[in-house]
Amino acid sequence: MESWASFKVSGQKLHGMVHIPETPKPLGGFPAVVMLHGWTGSRSSDHRLFVLLSRYLMGLGIASLRFDFRGSGESEGDYSEMTLSKEVEDAQEALNYLRDLPEIDSSRVSLFGFSMGGLVAALTAPIAKPYKVLLLAPATPEIMLKRMPHGQIPPTIFDYGGWPVGRAFWLELPELDPLEAIRKYKNPVRVIHGDQDQAVPIEMGERYASASSGEMVRILGAGHTFDSLVWVDELFKQVSRFLLER
Repeated sequence: MESWASFKVSGQKLHGMVHIPETPKPLGGFPAVVMLHGWTGSRSSDHRLFVLLSRYLMGLGIASLRFDFRGSGESEGDYSEMTLSKEVEDAQEALNYLRDLPEIDSSRVSLFGFSMGGLVAALTAPIAKPYKVLLLAPATPEIMLKRMPHGQIPPTIFDYGGWPVGRAFWLELPELDPLEAIRKYKNPVRVIHGDQDQAVPIEMGERYASASSGEMVRILGAGHTFDSLVWVDELFKQVSRFLLER
């Protein structure tokens, strides 16, 4: 079953989709996962990756919530107001929303973040304490800072290909330490990364794996967005394997 989801953060409404397996609810409810999209992304993600992953997991008895951060997709807010701290707030409220659904086992709600969403997931983990954390090609502040125009913090809004990126986003980045955050998180962590990723080099994923003492899974030949049916198939198998492990 797929249904529309809406919840508020600081008075602004966020929109998403909830996927609930159509099989009988197990005692205690379904395990579930919240999905966090990346920089300038949306709840569908590249080549419908999140849509297809949610449906794949649904067939295995795993529920999910994929949503648009404030200022992204169909959620309220403006992208010029986006900061990683605000996205952490969004992720926390998304976890609360999914945990409160009657079909869900609130003790088994995990967090999954792709690219900049992986950075957000790492920052959120020690605060919200999800069941597990899965980081897919997770970005770091230093990677995001490389997108800063001319290596300098812009005085106002920066036009990033039609996306208005606010000054507050850049100012905050050097203050964030997602590796320390994931180090503080004590539940299982897994990192999945394509070994040919040019946007976020695999070394970034290795840093997260080392900091969290989590397992590092390399998908051979895959780039940042896993744009091959073979790589997508392997990715889905790895994600579901981790989420179903006890």
